[in-house]
Amino acid sequence: PAGYGSVPPKEGAAVMDMLGNQTDERFIGLIFPEAEESSWFVTMDYEPSGYIKDDDAKDWDADELLQNLKDGTEAGNEHRREMGVSEIQVTRWVERPAYDAQTHRLVWSAEAREKGGQDTDPTVNYNTYVLGREGYVSLNLITNSSTVEADKPSAHELLAAVNFNEGERYTDFNASTALR
Repeated sequence: PAGYGSVPPKEGAAVMDMLGNQTDERFIGLIFPEAEESSWFVTMDYEPSGYIKDDDAKDWDADELLQNLKDGTEAGNEHRREMGVSEIQVTRWVERPAYDAQTHRLVWSAEAREKGGQDTDPTVNYNTYVLGREGYVSLNLITNSSTVEADKPSAHELLAAVNFNEGERYTDFNASTALR
């Protein structure tokens, strides 16, 4: 949408690496607001997970998801140490996962703090997933706890702008023709 700029995968991966974060083949790029007073950014990924049924999406285990985030962040700390970047730890849900079956979107957010530090304004990853026929697009708004509420409308505007091509939309799934 207007008011946002994007960074392609190669250049975005270099930015993420400088910040101590790793990317892989699922990484699509970054989005930044054009407004200079904004300090957030969004990472975009595509997860080729296959079709996820609404029933499975609404029943994602929040505790298991939080533990996976904690474990993944801890594993990423090795790269952060190598880069000379402060280690972080995921500490809690800011917003527990909530799935909207009408739009096939999942939203959740978690807090991350500098490991052993005294963060006065910890990082918040505000995640939004849009399900498609063969996987999902993840938009992860990286912001701070003091600004997350003000930044959420931008995340929702970007989320609303994500559309799968015809044939790849969630509603295009046909169980009788799906590969098994």
